[in-house]
Amino acid sequence: MKILGIGNAIVDVICKVEEEFISQNGLSKGNMKLIFDETEFKKLISNLKIEKTISGGSVANSIVGLSQLKNKVSFIGKICDDDLGQKYEAGLKKENVDFIYSKKKESLPTGTCLILVTPDSERTMCTYLGTAGKINENDLNINALKNSEMVFLEGYLWDEGDPKKAFDKAIKNANKVAMSLSDKFCVDRHKIHFYELVKNKLDITFANEEEIMSLINAKTFKEVISFSKELKKLLVITRGEKGAISIKEGNVTEVGIKKNLNIVDLTGAGDLFAAGYLHGILNNFSTVDCLEKGTEMSSKVIQQIGARLS
Repeated sequence: MKILGIGNAIVDVICKVEEEFISQNGLSKGNMKLIFDETEFKKLISNLKIEKTISGGSVANSIVGLSQLKNKVSFIGKICDDDLGQKYEAGLKKENVDFIYSKKKESLPTGTCLILVTPDSERTMCTYLGTAGKINENDLNINALKNSEMVFLEGYLWDEGDPKKAFDKAIKNANKVAMSLSDKFCVDRHKIHFYELVKNKLDITFANEEEIMSLINAKTFKEVISFSKELKKLLVITRGEKGAISIKEGNVTEVGIKKNLNIVDLTGAGDLFAAGYLHGILNNFSTVDCLEKGTEMSSKVIQQIGARLS
């Protein structure tokens, strides 16, 4: 197996909303809010028109992107044996992803992410993790970890207790480990732990500019460059309109963005960028070609609704 993704198994529910919906519901535009109460989540979704449902989750989106690029891929994520769980598994299998998890009835339902797309194409997410957030070390197949060239993790999955134990098992048994920092919300919540992972445990870290600056409490991007050069690991940073940059030891490589795109939805831009970049690494591309492939994949996905290339 080329790559094994481990992440939150979340069904993405995409809805278009007006700006007022974001402010009226006390949401922070462009960010993710974790909802812990199933009733609150159901109330939020009750009056919305659903555009699309997809077997989502950040790393799952990247893994599907890698599958579409003809890489042999697998995924582990915790679902319940309920209607959404069955749809989730079927959705991944349809994309030629080897889903290495035996679902069963759980006390919590399959996780759901409500993706609210405003007229400016920005997406604000409300996530009810359900059983996805209860992943533990027993859910991880040790042979799948050892037989994959690389394991790809997401910051969204990290939490104290069982998820941390699952992370530790994955890192200990992996041949090579990549991780996405996922969201500034995650970075701020788990800053000490994420810093330790980036500095000492991960081979490759994906982040956007806001996330990495928050992680190291940087005031300027120059500080990020200095930190990355000292790190001796691969750090890949997306910078919005400034393009993307890859830093390993003294080598800094940058590429610009694609121009004249018809942007309709920014959901999945980072996930598909990671897919393109990892495809490059797994197939021995040069650093600049890895960045270009990541940029190409993210440019395609933002010109359609949802985090999957159709």
